[in-house]
Amino acid sequence: MSKTRLEAFSDGVIAIIITIMVLELRPPQGVGLSDLAPLLPTALGYALSFVYVGIYWNSHHHIMRASSGICGSVMWANSHLLFWMSLIPFTTAWMEQSHFSHGPVAVYGLILLLTGAAFRIFSACLVRREGAQSELATALNGDRKTDLSIAIYAVGVAIAFVAPWVSLGLYAVVACMWILPDRRVAHLSNGERHHPGR
Repeated sequence: MSKTRLEAFSDGVIAIIITIMVLELRPPQGVGLSDLAPLLPTALGYALSFVYVGIYWNSHHHIMRASSGICGSVMWANSHLLFWMSLIPFTTAWMEQSHFSHGPVAVYGLILLLTGAAFRIFSACLVRREGAQSELATALNGDRKTDLSIAIYAVGVAIAFVAPWVSLGLYAVVACMWILPDRRVAHLSNGERHHPGR
């Protein structure tokens, strides 16, 4: 089954997600630089969520290029991933409007956790289609990085009820872990073979 339509659909949904987040940005009423201060929570929330959406777009791009095709389970897993991603703008806006209160920060982390788990499922479906002995299966090799990210999200959700800013710090740490795509999958997407130790 061709990958083209799935990639095009995913790109379109991700573009809409970013557009929704941009529309949440409102210019200040005043003309002075000090008038930007109340918008700082919105800017911080937008920046973090934009980075996350960008990370998922990059990771999705690389893993799709490293795959030879798709099947029904991959299509549903992709829709499952996009569903949780589509909730990022809602939780971002709630978190910003509450000035990073306990509950919204916890829910934001929960959505990040569920999105990460959905990407884990999506990757597993692609690996199953490619085969256990495929280069993609070897490259992911259990996908420990995603599992670690999910664990950090879970800790962040729990801590949010006590120290929401610590939770935001943990979410930012996970984002930093994924700024650069997994080199093993990136090599495959560029047509390079995986070599142990690279």
